[in-house]
Amino acid sequence: MARTRVLLVADGDVDGVLLRERLSAAEPPTVIAADGGAASILDAGFRPHLVVGDFDSLPAERREELEALGVELRISRPDKEESDMELCLSAAVELDPRTITIVGALGLVRPEHTVANVLLLADPRLDGRDVAIEGRGSVMRRIGTANGAGAISLAGEVGDFVSLFALGDAVEGVTTDGLRFPLTDATLPIGPSRGLSNELIGRRARVTSRRGRLLVIHTSRSMADAHSTGGD
Repeated sequence: MARTRVLLVADGDVDGVLLRERLSAAEPPTVIAADGGAASILDAGFRPHLVVGDFDSLPAERREELEALGVELRISRPDKEESDMELCLSAAVELDPRTITIVGALGLVRPEHTVANVLLLADPRLDGRDVAIEGRGSVMRRIGTANGAGAISLAGEVGDFVSLFALGDAVEGVTTDGLRFPLTDATLPIGPSRGLSNELIGRRARVTSRRGRLLVIHTSRSMADAHSTGGD
């Protein structure tokens, strides 16, 4: 089952078009679903390679469908210490992939699960991997390590939003190029919103850091405007 690309599907707000694009990639990914996320994969006309979780959010008939398809099911105890998404991530790391893409991790009815999913990007097991959470017109990636540098190049449209947040200890040496409000060798501590809602001034930008785990969120301006309900 091991491949260089893994797609994780959570039981949150799943963009069907985005999901089908990722499932139909030229280099097919290994597909791992977190509990009810398996239903979204089946609805898209595909089958997951593995489903993990306590199966409290997957209807019995969908579980039977998976079993009939021969899909591997890893069923955990309801009183487990990890979330279904964390179990999914652990299963992905076992495959030692180069790239991990996560969909359905946002827009959950219980916001604490969304927060927990985003904070999983701070997991040191992800150091050196290209890991992205995609959804609602946004892509979230983590660059850098606790004691190492990071860099990312962004491609989008003028006015797209780019937000930067520390994941854990303060991130040092943050420098940006191509953003409306530039940062040069800046330190971003966890908590304050100094890195919130920067903007692309061209079609490309770059963010680098010297030390610390930095969350980089790139949001399409057109998508944000289409769903705007106010902000800061």
